[in-house]
Amino acid sequence: MAGPPNIDWNAVIADPRFQTLHRKKQGFLTGLMVFSVVFYFLLPIGAAYFQELFKMRVWGVINFGLVFALTEFVVAWLVAFYYSQRAGGEFDRLAREIAADYEKGTVTP
Repeated sequence: MAGPPNIDWNAVIADPRFQTLHRKKQGFLTGLMVFSVVFYFLLPIGAAYFQELFKMRVWGVINFGLVFALTEFVVAWLVAFYYSQRAGGEFDRLAREIAADYEKGTVTP
């Protein structure tokens, strides 16, 4: 029975493909985080400074503020879905390629 592969993690980190993957993923996650935080804080800012807008009735007793608050959940799920699609497609594929090369030992430091 073979043990786990002996991988030089410093070589993986130094690999330009890994650095490109890390840079792409970090930029993507930073963008998602900024969008999420801005959208999240629009609710308290809007409720504090745009009270007339947030009091506007949309349907029956439902007002714009309540609808906007509920969109926080929708946006959170959409962000999670978008991340899983992108990670499962591009990021995981690149990571698998890099890992396969190092597991086979085809990459020389």
